[in-house]
Amino acid sequence: MAFDDVVRLAQRRGFFFKSAESYPNSPAGFWDYGPLGLAVRSNVLELWRRLLVRRDGMLEIDGAQILPKSVLEASGHVQSFTDPYVKCAKCGSVYRPDKLLEEKTGKPVPEKLQDSEYDSLLAQAGVRCSKCGAPLTGTGRFNMMFRLGIGPLQEEAYLRPETCQSIFVDFPLLYKTQRVKLPFGVAQFGRSFRNEIAPRQGLLRLREINQAEIEVFFNPGKADAPRFAGTAGDLLTFQPPQGGPVTASVSDSVERGLVPNRLAGHYLALLLRFYEAAGLRRDALRLRVLPDEDRAFYSKAAYDLEARLSVGWLELVACNYRGDYDLSRHAAASGTGFDVDDDGTKVVPHVFELSMGIDRTVYALLESSMGGEGERTVLSLKPCIAPRKVGVFPLVNKDGLQEAAGELNAALQDRLDSFYDESGSIGKRYARADESGVPFCVTVDYDTLKDGTVTLRTRDTRAQERVKSDSVAERIVSETAFPPIRL
Repeated sequence: MAFDDVVRLAQRRGFFFKSAESYPNSPAGFWDYGPLGLAVRSNVLELWRRLLVRRDGMLEIDGAQILPKSVLEASGHVQSFTDPYVKCAKCGSVYRPDKLLEEKTGKPVPEKLQDSEYDSLLAQAGVRCSKCGAPLTGTGRFNMMFRLGIGPLQEEAYLRPETCQSIFVDFPLLYKTQRVKLPFGVAQFGRSFRNEIAPRQGLLRLREINQAEIEVFFNPGKADAPRFAGTAGDLLTFQPPQGGPVTASVSDSVERGLVPNRLAGHYLALLLRFYEAAGLRRDALRLRVLPDEDRAFYSKAAYDLEARLSVGWLELVACNYRGDYDLSRHAAASGTGFDVDDDGTKVVPHVFELSMGIDRTVYALLESSMGGEGERTVLSLKPCIAPRKVGVFPLVNKDGLQEAAGELNAALQDRLDSFYDESGSIGKRYARADESGVPFCVTVDYDTLKDGTVTLRTRDTRAQERVKSDSVAERIVSETAFPPIRL
């Protein structure tokens, strides 16, 4: 399915839609989640917590969204968190030159070129303003953080551009109070804010982003994972900057230098397991190895976990070996000690990061599960990710079937995300459930009143079977449960 098909379905069924859409001049880059989209997002997060956070006994925090300028000066964001932009001298339209060049040439363009290099490439490719046709030149830099003023004196602060800085500045207190030992992970889900120059494509490029980040702190002299044996044989597929893809086991990836250490390989494997459990095919996932010119200013090694979709290869997770950059910078700026004792050795921990874009992940799951025949659209989400697990329908709206269906739905709601629908024909109700991703439907009919059985319909196969109404809950609970935590 194409991007526009997913957006139309999302708006029709209330997964997500443009914020303040009723106002014609509302700014781009802000989107709201409706009931079904919020439920999918919540289920994605629960799976993330089960397969990554709880599995390795990580700590989870919820940091403030506003950070003082001093924190973001220390992190480098005040100086370096910029994007290139070019403004049309004739009509004033603003663009990102790298994106314009990618659209024109079909090839990726580094974000860290000099401004004059962008101007030269724009001229060579004949890129012009899409609104007035004028040539584009004069590339500049724009800091993407949202600046704020705190209190009556308007003390300078910013909405956080990434959630991880809260984890870094909280590290000394977390280490002291939580009785942890290296290596250990700290996770956080929350909003970050980036004042994108020209956000487009719905959930794929936002100014207000939902992120699920994990920062794993470790002694660089002992960069191992306690449970490495459990992932050593997992296969990783890399796309290096040059040449074709390379597939190797985690242990072989470490030996061949495809990943910097065993700890990094272990967490890349867990990340791929998560996405496969969420519903993406392993052969549609890859780890793109970022060359030096594309890595963030804090990164020693970087991989983008990407999914193959209708829009091309889409980055879902930024995986960065950040070294001791963050902790050392915050230690120097704050005067606080960020070094810890690890078996008698004082060390400033290094960090390996998994920074997951939840909005893009939700989109990827919707697109990859969307299919159908003719006018029938089916959203074949994994049952554990589906926003609702079962719909309960009376066959007709008379003779006590409504009351019986309502009682069954009330009983199911004690254990499941169940809903009741009596509007339209039974076929139309099935169709609405299918394109909302509901894995099961239960129909109450005249036989229900006689023998206590109902029709249980499965979304993907459309198979129907008669089951006892008092066994429906147990059956659906077992088939829509989250996968067990694998140690």
